[in-house]
Amino acid sequence: RITKIFITHLHGDHLFGLPGLLCTLSLQSGPDASKAPVDIYGPLGLRSFLWRSLQLSHSQLLFPYAVHELVPTPDQCPAEEFRDFSGLDRGEALAQGPPGRVLHLDPGEDSYLLVEDEQLVVRAFRLFHRVPSFGFVLEEKPRPGKLNVQKLKDLGVPPGPLYGQLKGGAAVLLENGATVCPREVLEPPLPGRKVCVLGDCSGTPGMAARLAQRCRARRLVLTHFSQRYRPAAPHGHGHGHGQGQGQAELAELKRQAEAVLDGQEVTLAEDFMTIEIPLKK
Repeated sequence: RITKIFITHLHGDHLFGLPGLLCTLSLQSGPDASKAPVDIYGPLGLRSFLWRSLQLSHSQLLFPYAVHELVPTPDQCPAEEFRDFSGLDRGEALAQGPPGRVLHLDPGEDSYLLVEDEQLVVRAFRLFHRVPSFGFVLEEKPRPGKLNVQKLKDLGVPPGPLYGQLKGGAAVLLENGATVCPREVLEPPLPGRKVCVLGDCSGTPGMAARLAQRCRARRLVLTHFSQRYRPAAPHGHGHGHGQGQGQAELAELKRQAEAVLDGQEVTLAEDFMTIEIPLKK
């Protein structure tokens, strides 16, 4: 069911699993020429890496895929670490590779528009890291407000299909010749939900919490902790001292973030954790 994949940056721990994931998805699917491609978004250089990995390993996917590359700016990482990958696989090699767009920063919005449909918008934002990194922001568009049933009755709108048309934003014509517009019978629109997924960046839990505070985020989830916070238990001893110390250090990261947020609870993510985000009312 995966149709879109977002890669924050080109460090191996965020990148090396992608060819394997695509091959696994291919094993689980049948050939379907009409299937929409899996869209993959990430920094410039991703198309070359992915195409070369699949070519060298003689891997043939049973579904089409497209790679949409974000062109970073040199100020996203230390100057000595910046690499210009704009010349990778040009000419004949590029023509054999997967399709996709090359996306440049919109200076007016200070972001990259990746996806937009009737329900949501996905944008990428620049982050500072040891290599150029990106954060992805998924935002639902406002939903139509609830119908005011009393106003509908007062205006003589009979229950039925006309309710649905008004809810969908269309004016309706009544049998008495009167026109009823959606704004007359709809409550104010309901704001959509918004999720920011930020890749590796520079700083501490305090920095993450201050950013969440500036964004007026209702919930902060910290993830992708250094392995030094999760030392393996000694062989044959179950939960050893090292692991307990790692958990204590994780708890300290949580405490630091919560202190910035005046005690608002911060979540430490774990693999396969599911977090429900309720609709706004």
